[in-house]
Amino acid sequence: MNMHVKIANMQRYKEDIIRQDLEDRIVLLSGPRQVGKTTLSKALFSSFDYLNHDLAEHRTAIRQRSWDRARDLLILDELHKMKSWKAWLKGIYDVEGVRPRLLVTGSARMDIARKMGDSLAGRFFGHRLHPLDLRELKGQVPAREAFDTLLSVGGFPEPFLKGSRRFYGRWRRSHLDIVLRQDLIDLEAVNDIQSIETLVELLRNRVGSTVSMSSLARDLEVAPGTVKRWITLLENLYIIFIVRPYHRNIARSILKEPKIYFYDIALVDDAGARLENLVACSLKKDLDRMEDERGARTGLHYLRTKDGREIDFAVMIDGSIDRLVEVKTSDGNPSPAFRHFDRFISQAARTQLVLNLDRERTYPDGVEVRSLISWLSDFDLDKKRKSSY
Repeated sequence: MNMHVKIANMQRYKEDIIRQDLEDRIVLLSGPRQVGKTTLSKALFSSFDYLNHDLAEHRTAIRQRSWDRARDLLILDELHKMKSWKAWLKGIYDVEGVRPRLLVTGSARMDIARKMGDSLAGRFFGHRLHPLDLRELKGQVPAREAFDTLLSVGGFPEPFLKGSRRFYGRWRRSHLDIVLRQDLIDLEAVNDIQSIETLVELLRNRVGSTVSMSSLARDLEVAPGTVKRWITLLENLYIIFIVRPYHRNIARSILKEPKIYFYDIALVDDAGARLENLVACSLKKDLDRMEDERGARTGLHYLRTKDGREIDFAVMIDGSIDRLVEVKTSDGNPSPAFRHFDRFISQAARTQLVLNLDRERTYPDGVEVRSLISWLSDFDLDKKRKSSY
């Protein structure tokens, strides 16, 4: 399959806002390895200097602070691997400001800095770049073709543009190997890489289901605390993200079993779970965009009762549940769980996304049944939020 599109000509969804933020702040751009951070960075301005901390000669230039200050942009890649990188960056900003503009990229989470109130406070804006999805591809690739390709090879730019399962298989092996055997070790001293690889395999088969740390610990023959630590590492490296059950008591929600999804959709073998993972990625991407671009407080959860009633996703914006989303392959009849949870979350919009749907419909109680592909192609939680009330 050929997408007839080149990555160099594809404008990513973050470009305009990052250009604006670079005028008076350092920008920290994080996201999964090979998601297109460096390509996006180099597309922002025609005049830039690029230094990668992974390269020995570039590390010397970084330590000596020897870059071309006549350029419009300085890109510092994988800088978080340098000891005391935030203090070093603060010194650059306080002495030289943002001329040239300063963009720092990395394949591990750098947004942690904003939660720590540390030396970079007030000096940066953080952005997270996600893989391609139906909304970002709208107008560039026909929706059904984009959907089929996303399910087949995922949304990372290189395998998506190749559109080949054979290429994707080789890319995936190399990608995971680099993340687990290089990036993971850079982030934390880990002795048992093979067990973490096995953990990834176990999690692939649990997408869409709740995940028991105790069960994983028994399978891996390690302590539950070790499994939790490994899952946090995988999350910080943008391999997975966690969706926790919603409860008004936040502490209780943290203690309940989470669901885990992959940024690489095609890693998931089961077709139904893969479809749910695709929707999870789209929701997570837009919620992260809202946080990064306008400072919204967001969360992605699921709802589940002890007797088995469940809604796949509960979208939280600024402290309240804004929308409930259920994902189906063919069932156009609204889930009975909507009516059950309406007693507790009455103000939320309720949307059932169906892949194979004969016609879209709405009901007097406000439930809407929508075509999954078209809804995700026109996806904007801010706009859909305004149009639902």
